[in-house]
Parts: sequence; structure tokens; C-alpha cells
Amino acid sequence: MTHLPGVPSHIDWHWLWLATATFLAGALNAVAGGGSFLSFPAILSMNILPVQANATNTVAIWLGQLTSIAAYREDVRKNLRMIWPMGLAGLLGGTSGALVLLNTPQRTFMRLVPWLLLGAACIFAVSRPVSRWLQRRKGAIAGSTHPPRRLAVFVGTIVIGFYVGYFGAGAGFLLITMFSLFGYQDLHEINGLKIVANTLANGSAFLIFVADGKVLWRYCLVAMIACGIGGYASARFARKIPQGILRTFVVFLGLGMAAWFFWKTNT
Repeated sequence: MTHLPGVPSHIDWHWLWLATATFLAGALNAVAGGGSFLSFPAILSMNILPVQANATNTVAIWLGQLTSIAAYREDVRKNLRMIWPMGLAGLLGGTSGALVLLNTPQRTFMRLVPWLLLGAACIFAVSRPVSRWLQRRKGAIAGSTHPPRRLAVFVGTIVIGFYVGYFGAGAGFLLITMFSLFGYQDLHEINGLKIVANTLANGSAFLIFVADGKVLWRYCLVAMIACGIGGYASARFARKIPQGILRTFVVFLGLGMAAWFFWKTNT
């Protein structure tokens, strides 16, 4: 690596990149989502195995997700009848996904990484038009008396929870879309259900990865602290940046990372 004049030669630039990337990931997660497009590749760049990198990334970003339950505590409290089954579905799905990840060979998972990143980038790309369509759909069925399809939502949450435990980028939007399609119309209720299901799915994966010894704590703690600072620091500027610009940046970031890993795994 090229040495810059006046900069100590003993600095490990991988650690600097890890701290910077996870700081930016925390900021992205706080204002738009998609932080894993930065944090996962940064942790992987520390020359650790891909499954361990994914497990370490999951643990590093989970505490930030946990605090979001506190932010939505009123909505969670108002919907306890559905919160419990959605939490259970998230636990079942997240546990299954984490266990499958731990039994996925390192080489196989590495070949899946670019496809997972590409899929997550596509999820973010369609999130805005799909959100607009859902809003129009809600307006069209505002007078409808059809109750939400709770069994379908429970099964769908398990499926998405599996994805959360296995990889997870973009899962929040998938949950919002599913709840909307199956009859939930109140945005606050949807957010409360999404936060609980997503947090518990990631939480079960968190515990499994820690118990199995797949978390590399010296990297995880740096990522966790930097991610938390990034999320806190971004709160002041979140409202000043147009969401359209942020979403476009996240999509291009995800596509760029997917292209990089496609090239890397085929050379």
C-alpha cells in the first residue's frame, strides 16, 4: 500500500476503513437503511471468513435496531395482540436462517454474497415506487371492512425472518410491504410490527452466532461503536438530505458492491 508523507507507516488502514465504513453504515441505517452494504464488506476486508463476517456484522448492527423498539414503544404497546405472534414468527424465522447460515460452507456463502447484495439493492430500488403504489391502494380500500390476513402474515413473517437471520439487508421494507399487502393500513401499527419482528429475528441470530463462536469481537466492538456514533451523529442532518437522493445513493452503493463481489468471486 502506498505510504502518505507525514502519516505513520504502522497504521493498519484496514482498521481505519472498518471504523469509517461502519460509521457511515450507522448513519445510513438511521436515515435511509442499507448500511450493511458498507459494514459487511468492511468487516469482510479484515481477512476473515465470510460466514464469520456476516455473523459479526449482524451482532454489530443489532443494538441499534434494539433501541428502535424504545422509539416505537407506544405503537408496540397499542398492538400487543399482534406483537406477540409477530415476535414469535420473527424468532422462528431468524433462528432458522441463522442455523442454515452456520451450516453453509464458506465457499458457497461467498458465491451467494453478490447475489444477496444484488437482491437487496433491487429491494431498495423498488421500495419507493412500491410504497407509492401501496399508498394509492390504501386510499382505494379505505372503506373496506376486510380484516388483515393474520395467518398469511404470520407465515410471511417467518419467511422474511429466515432471510433476516441469513443475511437481512432490506428486510425492513419487505416486512412493511407484506403487512400492507395483507390488510394492515395504519402506518404506526405497521412500523411497530416491523420493528418487533425484525429486531427479534436479528436477536435470535445474534444469540446463535455468539453461542457458536462465530463473532469476532475485536472487529465487532469497533464496528458496533462506530455504527452507534454514526447513527447518533446523523440524526441532526437526517431531515436536511432529500430521501430520494439517499435512496438513489443506497441503490448505487448496493449495485456497486454486488458488481465488485461478482468480479471478485469469478477471478
